[in-house]
Amino acid sequence: MKYEFSSGRELISICREHNIAISELMLRNEIELSEQPREAILEEMHSNLAVMRASISAGLNRKRIPRGILSGGDALKLAAFAEQSNMGAALAKVVASSMAVVETNAAMGKIVAAPTAGASGILPAVLIECGGHQRGFDDDALIRGLFTAGAVGCIIAENASIAGASGGCQAETGTAAAMAAAALAELCGAAPETVLTAAAIAIKNCLGLVCDPVAGLVECPCIKRNAIGAVNAVLSCDMALAGIESLIPFDEVVEAMQGVSHLMSKELRETAKGGLAATETGRRIAEELVSGERPARR
Repeated sequence: MKYEFSSGRELISICREHNIAISELMLRNEIELSEQPREAILEEMHSNLAVMRASISAGLNRKRIPRGILSGGDALKLAAFAEQSNMGAALAKVVASSMAVVETNAAMGKIVAAPTAGASGILPAVLIECGGHQRGFDDDALIRGLFTAGAVGCIIAENASIAGASGGCQAETGTAAAMAAAALAELCGAAPETVLTAAAIAIKNCLGLVCDPVAGLVECPCIKRNAIGAVNAVLSCDMALAGIESLIPFDEVVEAMQGVSHLMSKELRETAKGGLAATETGRRIAEELVSGERPARR
């Protein structure tokens, strides 16, 4: 049986009716849609989790630092600084992991685009570093988190956008943060209503964030926005678990995201014509790339 939903309200209603978690609902839907057995679906998700874990490891490899055109090595710097970090070592390691994935992507490494390549570091970092290493959830639990994240991503994709070209960075790192916050919340035992509260808070925290890649590359400011997205996800999850409500419900937050997207000029939606890409330094880097030079990292 496939459970049809296109909103958070419908998702919660189905979960209540059948007394199942969001992750179980998504797993059952995937079984129905793919016509594959549960074991095959779970195995495929195990493979995705393995790629996520490997992309973190690759980005934190001291012997072979992944280098993009404008990036490389910053994840390692933060990981080395973790014990001195003002945010605390645990959160610093989550952030470093998020940056590691996007640095791996910039170096043409293998990642899981969840929901996009530009925002691919947030969900792996929150699930694997925070949920796995720090909270002790095993891989079977982390996979449930991936299914929960998928549900949130599906709703946002259907009612707003997950692409920077149409919705700005709020649609990419905002969606990724919402997915990660929701996944971690369910792993921590939250009911579906609380799971979507975590997602709503995460989106609200970056509503209106523009997409302005320098020289059109998914490196600056994308890698550092994955960093803040990971913090956003953990914070939003904790707020929801603490009983803090989102005054604006999840579905309305997603609707607001779509409305903001329509108000954004095209220069602020992945065209590299506005924001940081239009600064003096941003233009210089783009010109150097066009001329065949490798931009100096400053």
